Amino acid sequence: MARFDGLAERPRGEHIRAGERLNSRVELTVEWEEGGKTLQAKGYTMDVSPKGCMAIVEQGLAIGQKLRVVNGMSGKTAAATLIWRGHEGRKGWELGLELEEPAGDFWGVEF
Repeated sequence: MARFDGLAERPRGEHIRAGERLNSRVELTVEWEEGGKTLQAKGYTMDVSPKGCMAIVEQGLAIGQKLRVVNGMSGKTAAATLIWRGHEGRKGWELGLELEEPAGDFWGVEF
């Protein structure tokens, strides 16, 4: 008898997303420390949530990497972890970023 796996029936990635998300394009910069230097890459969000975002960023980074996200509209910064990396497209890498301390007002939208 075949075992039913409910996750297989869900759209790709649905099982790893937590909470409410809004489609919202916010310019951002991700920063990280490497070799004693602060490096950065530009990007923008595809969707946002109080806990993080899915973004397109010009630099491919390692899953688990600790980052600082700078909201390009407000200048606010937040510590984050790269929890998912998708495909590389013409404009950059798909990255799932989880904020260390979720803040409902970080993205400038209400959830």
